[in-house]
Formats: sequence, C-alpha cells, structure tokens
Amino acid sequence: MSDSRITLLLVDDHFVVRSGLAASLELEDDLKVAGEVDRGELALEAYARLKPQLVLMDLQLPGISGIETTTKLLEAHPQARVLMFSTFARDEEVQAALRAGALGYLQKSSSRDDLLSAIRTVARGDKWLPADLEARLRERTAEPEITPREREILTLVTQGNANKEIAATLGIGEDTVKQHVSRILMKLKVNDRAQATAEAIRRGLVRV
Repeated sequence: MSDSRITLLLVDDHFVVRSGLAASLELEDDLKVAGEVDRGELALEAYARLKPQLVLMDLQLPGISGIETTTKLLEAHPQARVLMFSTFARDEEVQAALRAGALGYLQKSSSRDDLLSAIRTVARGDKWLPADLEARLRERTAEPEITPREREILTLVTQGNANKEIAATLGIGEDTVKQHVSRILMKLKVNDRAQATAEAIRRGLVRV
C-alpha cells in the first residue's frame, strides 16, 4: 500500500524548534517529516535526495538565507513547494520570499491550526498567506515605491542623521535631502522622522 502522506523537509537552525515541529507534525495522520537540516546549503542537498512534497523554510539561516535557499532550490527543482516559516513578517521580507518563489509565508507565533492549514494548502500547490498579511501587501502594492536613493536617505534618517549630515555623507545639497525626506514621509504616510523610522523598521526597509 502506497504512503499518501505529505512529506516534509524542515529547515531551521534551532534544534529545539525543529524537534518540536517534527514531533507536533508527526501527530497528524497525513503528514510525515522526511528530513531536518539546519542550513540552506544542506537543504539543497536534502531536497535532491528526499524529494519532499513541501519544504518548511526558516527565513534567517546561517550561511545563505531562507530566501536565497528558496531561489536556488526552485532554480534546480521548479516543482519544489516552499512555505516560509519565520519569527518576523516584515513586508519587504515577505515580498522577497514570494518573489523567490515561496508559495506561503507564516509567522512562528501562528496557531497550530494555521500551520497545518498552510502546510496542506501549499503542498497542493496553492498559495497561503494570513488574511491580515495579505491585506497589508495588497495595500502596499497600491502605494508608491521607495526608490533606492530614498531608501539610502531613509537608512541615514533612522541612524539619527540630520539633513546637513545626510547631505555631506551623500555629497548632495541639503535642499535636495529635504525634498527626499518630504517624499519619504508622504510615501510612508507618516508625519515625522521618528514615525518614519518606526515604519521603515516595521516594513523591513532598513536593517536594525
């Protein structure tokens, strides 16, 4: 009799997370953990060997990131189905994961029911996002994009630099910096630099 269970590859650099997930998922009659690895490079090797139906991929990994691993995995195995499983749900990282080819994105703080639903949905080849995250991304696609130069200035703003310091760092006029900052505040829908900093961090536009 053939095994009809959904086979999973768990990719997470924390042993406790992997072992806890494996024990929890194995309680389900239709799920089977085929393998566990703690690095992106090992995930590529394990996938080629095990051919699981779904890869549950941590975003932050030592070596190559979960997003880079997903990109490389799908280049080599276009049929691979990846569900990103992360502590964070910053907009930029979610969008990067989806662009890399992940079919779903789930936070580690999500309920077990959501995790099971996401696994079964992605294993079928369908997309899965929490409703609040999907709504947030839809809203973002309708907003004007932050340009590379604006992102550069935004990074300096979040580091506490005044317009004069930003101008000196980038070799541009202070008035030009002011215009950029005004556009950034408008695009982020905030009123001041402190709010811009908080929103930039929430979206993952800058590294903290």
